[in-house]
Amino acid sequence: MDAAEFRKRGKEMVDYIADYLEKIDKRQVFPDVEPGYLRPLIPDCAPQDPESFEDVFKDIEKIIMPGVTHWHSPYFFAYFPAASSFPALLADMLCGGIGCVGFSWAASPACTELETVMLDWLGKMINLPDEFLAGKDGQGGGVIQGSASEATLISLLAARTKTVRRVQSEKPELTEADIMGRLVAYASDQAHSSVERAALIGGVKIKNVPSDDTFSVCGSALKKVLDEDKASGLIPFFFCATLGTTPCCSFDKLLELGPICNKENIWMHIDAAYAGSAFICPEFRHLLNGVEFADSFNFNPHKWLLVNFDCSAMWVKKRSDLTGAFKLEPLYLQHHHQESGLVTDYRHWQIPLGRRFRSLKLWFVLRMYGVTGLQEHIRKHVRLSHQFEHLVLQDERFEICAEVVLGLVCFRLKGSNELNKALLKSIDEAKKIHLVPCYLREKFVLRFAICSRTVESTHIKFAWQHISQLTVQLLEKEGKKVTFQ
Repeated sequence: MDAAEFRKRGKEMVDYIADYLEKIDKRQVFPDVEPGYLRPLIPDCAPQDPESFEDVFKDIEKIIMPGVTHWHSPYFFAYFPAASSFPALLADMLCGGIGCVGFSWAASPACTELETVMLDWLGKMINLPDEFLAGKDGQGGGVIQGSASEATLISLLAARTKTVRRVQSEKPELTEADIMGRLVAYASDQAHSSVERAALIGGVKIKNVPSDDTFSVCGSALKKVLDEDKASGLIPFFFCATLGTTPCCSFDKLLELGPICNKENIWMHIDAAYAGSAFICPEFRHLLNGVEFADSFNFNPHKWLLVNFDCSAMWVKKRSDLTGAFKLEPLYLQHHHQESGLVTDYRHWQIPLGRRFRSLKLWFVLRMYGVTGLQEHIRKHVRLSHQFEHLVLQDERFEICAEVVLGLVCFRLKGSNELNKALLKSIDEAKKIHLVPCYLREKFVLRFAICSRTVESTHIKFAWQHISQLTVQLLEKEGKKVTFQ
């Protein structure tokens, strides 16, 4: 393919993508395939001779689309949003076209410098304390990671290194192995599984802190666990607070937890992967109060801020905590500006070496939507979640299982877990809408997350009518009394 054909095929692909997204509501949200469906549809080996673009293009609908779960469908209510917008898609095209591998400032100065500035823009949008911003001469700063999982792992590893060095300076008789064996990390019993995985990779113990009746961790619960572990000779070093938990979007109590972590020399990382985008709205910013006590903070613009995957924003108060843990300088990566104090080499802030020009997506989206446009997107989703909550509350067969704060509604049929599993099974088999469940304490709960950029009130009404109809059928089958609203 030469440049002339690329121009032609590029226009065709843009048209295809635009048509796909404009008409996505006509596609079944969840695919009708079984595991292994794809292998029989393609050859066992790559072709020896080139194939035409037309041959490849026609196989998109024939082979790929039958097995796609349509995350941007207005009937997709599972997990959390996977953000996307046309400006972000265009920026990703440019990123691929430039094709730089921006592991250092010298590897592509614009790639590094735009990222630094965009993370400052984003930090100011959510009113982060100045300590987290790079500015012209700040000690903190932001970086784009691939996911919140990576951000949690990075912060845990940095905290581990910092703690080992501190304890060794205080007690030189202890070896690194002695200290490592006593380190303990903590997170809510509602925290994402990625926190446990970070501890597994980091080779440290992790303990769950019990959440309260609102599924939030409070200061007294953390203090109790810390006191017990310190009395046993363990070394608490890391706490991951969650703002917007995956099961029910609950919020740990930062204003109680932060002072405890600071007093105990415990690194506090805040995982706000989903909820963090909402903090650009003044009415939700209070949910972030207490961030001033944190050492690191993370949220995913690729969830709810119309920037397509991957773009996970992470900030630290002291970037030296990261570079001190990960910095390696082989000769082939060095450049003559690196010790000037004027540049950032992001390879010292992450697990991989290479990195794409991801800040272009932020730059395009922030400029083309503006803060007000992004705020309206968040507010629309929150309005729609309360619309669904209202529909549930009108039906005495159902109950709301957690406070609806942002764009997630946790609900269930009043009755057994088996009954609710049967309802979800009916929803899955119908494939009209897509939901996933969670457990809250011992209750099997259905999660209804507002996800699509194009979702409207009509889609919420349709989803509820569909759930109600399936409920009638299920209760009739179960031989239970049906109450019509």
